[in-house]
Amino acid sequence: MLKLPGYLVALILLSSISCKQEDTQNAARERISINDDWRFMKYQSSDESDSLIYDVRPEVTDTQDDKAADSKPTEAIEVSTNMAVLKPWILPTGNEFISDPSKKSVRPDGNPGGTYPLVQRDYDDHTWELIDLPHDWAIQGPFFEGWNTPVGGGMGRLPSPGVAWYRKTIEIPKEDEGKSIFLDVDGAMSYAMVWVNGHLAGGWPYGYSSWRINLTPYLEIGGDNQLAIRLDNPPNSSRWYPGGGIYRNVWLVKTDPIHVAHWGTFIKTNNVSSKSAEISLTVDISNNSDASHDVEVVTSIYALENGTSERSFVKKFDRKTLVLSPNARHSVESSVILENPKLWGPPPSQKPNLYLAVTQVIRDHKILDEYETQFGIRSIEFDANRGLIVNGEPVYIKGVNQHHDLGALGAAWNDRAAERQLEMLKELGCNAIRIAHNPPAPELLDMTDRMGFLVVDELYDCWERKKTPLDFHLIFPEWHEQDLRAMIRRDKNHPSVILWSTGNEVGEQYTDEAGARVAAKLRAIANDEDPTRPTSASFNYAKPDMPITAEVEVINLNYQGEGIRNAPAYAHLKGINTPPLYPKFHDKFPDKMIISSENSAALSSRGTYLFPVVDGISAPISDSVGGDPAQGYVSAYELHTANFGSSADKVFSSLDMHPYVAGGFVWSGWDYLGEPTPYYLSRSSYFGLIDLAGFKKDRFYLYQARWRPDFPMVHILPHWNWPDRIGKITPVHIFTSGDEVELFLNGKSLGRKKKKPFEYRLRWDDVIYEPGTLKAIAYKEGKEWSEDMIKTTGAPAKLKLMADRSVINSDGKDLAFITALILDENNLEIPNAAHSVSFTIEGPGNILATDNGDPTDLTSFSSPTRKTFSGKALAIIQSQKGQAVPIRITATSPGLDPYTLTIESAKDGPLKGVNK
Repeated sequence: MLKLPGYLVALILLSSISCKQEDTQNAARERISINDDWRFMKYQSSDESDSLIYDVRPEVTDTQDDKAADSKPTEAIEVSTNMAVLKPWILPTGNEFISDPSKKSVRPDGNPGGTYPLVQRDYDDHTWELIDLPHDWAIQGPFFEGWNTPVGGGMGRLPSPGVAWYRKTIEIPKEDEGKSIFLDVDGAMSYAMVWVNGHLAGGWPYGYSSWRINLTPYLEIGGDNQLAIRLDNPPNSSRWYPGGGIYRNVWLVKTDPIHVAHWGTFIKTNNVSSKSAEISLTVDISNNSDASHDVEVVTSIYALENGTSERSFVKKFDRKTLVLSPNARHSVESSVILENPKLWGPPPSQKPNLYLAVTQVIRDHKILDEYETQFGIRSIEFDANRGLIVNGEPVYIKGVNQHHDLGALGAAWNDRAAERQLEMLKELGCNAIRIAHNPPAPELLDMTDRMGFLVVDELYDCWERKKTPLDFHLIFPEWHEQDLRAMIRRDKNHPSVILWSTGNEVGEQYTDEAGARVAAKLRAIANDEDPTRPTSASFNYAKPDMPITAEVEVINLNYQGEGIRNAPAYAHLKGINTPPLYPKFHDKFPDKMIISSENSAALSSRGTYLFPVVDGISAPISDSVGGDPAQGYVSAYELHTANFGSSADKVFSSLDMHPYVAGGFVWSGWDYLGEPTPYYLSRSSYFGLIDLAGFKKDRFYLYQARWRPDFPMVHILPHWNWPDRIGKITPVHIFTSGDEVELFLNGKSLGRKKKKPFEYRLRWDDVIYEPGTLKAIAYKEGKEWSEDMIKTTGAPAKLKLMADRSVINSDGKDLAFITALILDENNLEIPNAAHSVSFTIEGPGNILATDNGDPTDLTSFSSPTRKTFSGKALAIIQSQKGQAVPIRITATSPGLDPYTLTIESAKDGPLKGVNK
C-alpha cells in the first residue's frame, strides 16, 4: 500500500488585489486584472515581414486528422535551418523552474524584433479590433466545411491556427518607483512572446502553461508603457480544439523587491485526524534588490466560512527571521499543531472545508508583502486493495474526463460557464475530474476546491513522440521540466488535486527502456517538486511487464481494464487488441492502486434513436447499425462506442468484477469541440454524457442511476413520437436507481423486470409502437421508488424559454443560459422538434452565443438564430458592466407566438465562484 501523509494544500487567491490592503503604506503587493481594452490583430494570411518565429518547424506532409484516437504516435522529425529564431531569448523565462544551475539558459545579447513596427509605442493600432480578455480568436468561426480544409474535424473546424498580436498600453505611476512589477499570464495559445516598450522580455511556448515575466527592467516609471504580445498557433498541432489567443486571465503584479516568490508557499501536514493536524509551511522569499536584508516572516491561519471569503482567526505560526542575500531566493519553514481541524473532503459524506494562510514579510516593523494562500486539510491514502481513502474513509472515484473548452464560448475562460459545467456534474453524482490533457485554468481548481471534487492534474498529451505533426512534442526536450514544475508549483496547494499525471497515451509506451527513462525523469521532477502526492501517466498500450509501467506510482489505465476490441462485436476491427487487464496489473503491482483513468468512449447524438437496436450490451458504430453517416448521427440508445471503447454497461460490469480498482473517469463528461469520432465532417465530439450546449443525454441518467443509488430516479428512452413506426418494434430501455421496474403502454402493463447481477439497464426490446403514453414505475426493495412518464405530443404550437438563473451579476462577465423549447398545445415538450429560433435582447446584455448540441451544426456560434436539435436550442446571455436593470430575451420562430423572458441584472448577483 502506498500511503501518503495528510497535508494542507494552498493556493494564491485570485482576487484583483491579492494582498489585504488595510494599510496601503505597509502592504505593497497588488494583483491587478489587465483584461480590458486590448487591441487585437490576426493576419489574414502570412506576413512575410513578420519573421519573429520561436523556432523552425518540420514540413507537414500528413494533414489527416481523422485518425483513431489510439493510433500509434510516431517519431519526431529533426529540422535544421540557418534562419534566425527567438528561442534563445525565450528560454530564460523558464529558468526559475530548472533545478540544475548549469542547465539554465543565458540570454544572448541583442533585442530581436526591437525595430519591428508592431512592438513600437508609436505604432498606430486604432484600426485593430478592441477586445477584452480572456479571448478566443477562433470561436466565432466561420466553420470550415468538408474535407481537405485548412482545419478539419479533429481541431474543431474553426480558424484557430495563425499568427496574431495583442497590444495594450499600461500606465505605471510614479509611486511604483522601486517596485518589482510582473506580467502574469494564465494561458495563451501558443508560442507567446512579449515585448515591453520595444524590448523582447520573454515568453512561453506551451499554450496551457501559466507563466510570469519580470517587466521591471523594461518599464518607464511615471508614464505609459506598451505591451505587445505575439502568438503563433500552428496548424495540425492538436487532437482537439485548442482555441487561439490569450484565452485565460492576465494580471499585473506589483510588489516590494522583497516579497513572497512566484507561487512561493507550500503547506502540507502529517498526522491528520479530526482531533488534530500537524501543519508545516514553506515560504520562499525573493530579494530582487542589490543589498542584503534582515526580514521576519509571520503567517496566520484563518478558517473560511461555508466556501465564502468570511474568515475567523485560528492560529499563528511562530515568527521566523532570516537574512536575505542580494538578488537571491530563500526559504523558511515553520509548523504548528491545529486542534480540531475542519477537514476537506468530497461530498456527500464529507465537507470541502477551506482555510486561509496570510503570510507577511516584515522589515523594520514595516510590512513589505502580504500573501494569501487558500488551502484545505486532508489525508490521502492510495491503497491497492481498498482504493482511494480520504480522511480515513474509502471514496470510490466517480469521475469524468474534461477538455478545456467551454462549448460555444470556446477556450476563453468564463467563471460562470465553468461553474455551470461542474454544477451539472454534481447533479450527475460525479465526484472527480481528470483534466484532459493539460493544466487547467487556475480558477477551475478554485471551484473544485470549493465544491469538493477530486482532481487528477495532467501535463501533456505527448512527450518526445508526436501524435500530430506540430503538437507540443516539438518543445518537450527543452521545456518539460519548466512546464511540469510550473504546473505543480502553481497547483500543489489545492486540496482537490490528488494526483499528478505527466502524460496521456504517450508514444513512449512503444519504446521500451527509452520510454521508461523519460517516464522516470518526469516522475523524479514531480517528486522533487511535491513529495506529498504520487505521480502517474495514463496507459492505453503499455502492459504490466513493460518497463514504463514500473515508473509510475499509481496505475492509470485507459480502456485496458475492460479490454480493447476484445468483445465479439469488435473482433473484425484493426488496432490495439487487449483482453481485460485489471487482474494482470494487480498481480504485477500488488502495492499500487489502479484507476480506470479513461473508460467507455461511448458515443451518441442527444435524442436521436436509430433502428435496429443491437442485442448485446456494447458494439462499435457501423454505417448500418448505430450510426447514420449521411446525417452524421449516432444512436442515443447508448450502446455504441468508438472502435477502442466499451459501453457504460460493459465498463460498470468490469469495475464491479474487480472491486480493488479505485473507480474511474468516463470519456467524457461533456462533449467538446474537435475529435468528432466517428464523423469527422462534424465540429464536436459525441462522447459526452452532456452535449456541447449543456443538455443531458440519456447516458447522463444511466450514470446518475449508478452514482447516486439513494436518489430516487427512473428514466425512459426513446421519446414516443414515431408516426412512421406504428405497428413496428420500437425497443424501450429504462435507467433507474431502483432494482426493478414495471412498464406501461397506454395503461397496459408490459411486465415487471428486475435487474440481474451485472445488469445496469432494463430492456423491453419487443415493444410494438403505438401513440400514447409510456409510464415506468420503479421499485426498490419491493417498495415504490420513482416514476417517469412520456407522451406522444401534438403539433408544434408555442415557444418556451427557461433560464438557468433568474438573477445574474451586472459585472459584464456573468452569464445566463437560456433554453428554448418547442411545445404542443398541451404544453408538452416536442422531443424531435427542429424549428429555427431567433433570439433578440433588450436591456444591458448581449447574446454571446447560441448552440443546440448538434455536432453536425456548422452555423456560427455568434449567430442569434439557431435550429432546435431534438427539441432544444440554447442562447448564452452576458451582462453589461454596471447596469443593474432587467434584461429581456425574446425568442421567435415562424408560425409560433413569440416568448419573452426577463432576467434580473444585479450588482450583487448570485455568482458563487471565487470573486475575481
